[in-house]
Amino acid sequence: MLLGKYHIVIFKEGKSGSRNLRLRGWLGFAGFLAVGALVACNIWLWRYYHETVLLHAKLSDTEKVVEEQSNQLLSMIGKIRDVATDLDRVQQFDTKLRLMMNMEKDPAEVGGRGGSHAEDFSTTYLPLHRQELTARKMHAFLKQLSEDVRLEEVRQQDLLRAMRTNRDALSALPSIWPIEGFISSSFGGRSSPFSGRGEFHKGLDITSRIGTPILATAQGTVSFANMDGAYGNSVEINHGGGIVTKYAHMQRYIVKEGQWVRRGDVIGYVGMTGRTTGAHVHYEVRLNGAPVNPMRYILN
Repeated sequence: MLLGKYHIVIFKEGKSGSRNLRLRGWLGFAGFLAVGALVACNIWLWRYYHETVLLHAKLSDTEKVVEEQSNQLLSMIGKIRDVATDLDRVQQFDTKLRLMMNMEKDPAEVGGRGGSHAEDFSTTYLPLHRQELTARKMHAFLKQLSEDVRLEEVRQQDLLRAMRTNRDALSALPSIWPIEGFISSSFGGRSSPFSGRGEFHKGLDITSRIGTPILATAQGTVSFANMDGAYGNSVEINHGGGIVTKYAHMQRYIVKEGQWVRRGDVIGYVGMTGRTTGAHVHYEVRLNGAPVNPMRYILN
């Protein structure tokens, strides 16, 4: 009966006549199914839209979390790089002290092993885009850094023991600057400011104002205090152990030969005596009579 034939008569109010519609039952059933399918599709599309909105919101939240984690990761990388740089500086200072105390024989070791850590980490680790890989590399780097720190602790303990037993020797090491100023001529080869020809400069020329106090860089006995030709007014201090420091071109000196001085004592004032192109102090360090680079000893 559902799939039978139907005859529908339509009358219009207030007018004569009618309109006849002939329908088959299966056509109405098909229309019913189409309406049902349309309703079902609308329900599915609404649920799909709702789930999409939720997923989009979760995605936005996840992206914010990832961005925050990336910023934290970059910040951590920067901090690790700073720690590596600090460790490198400590290692350099440690090695320099060992050289001064003759506990280290190879000057090429100055610079430590930690300096390459910060450089390698900044050039190799930072450009990585995968956080998981970056995290693994960070853990490996931190493990290596931790091992270096433990090794440095052992080296520092050895150094502290040596320093306790060699306090007098340390007091005699010229470890501070004689004046505050800038270096106008370094130790080693240079062009002569007078002839323009190459020559070997035996010390450091440190420029400062006339009258600036000059300090003894370590304790010792004044072995020379007089005019010294092209060096002008000069002072030499014997610190023992074969180490002698020289301070030249002074305006005047205020110590005398045989006087005992301590590190930081004022021994004279910056001037332009002798052969010089400007106000400065010529500072030398000699080891067993041979000039050595004063920067080997200066710590501050």
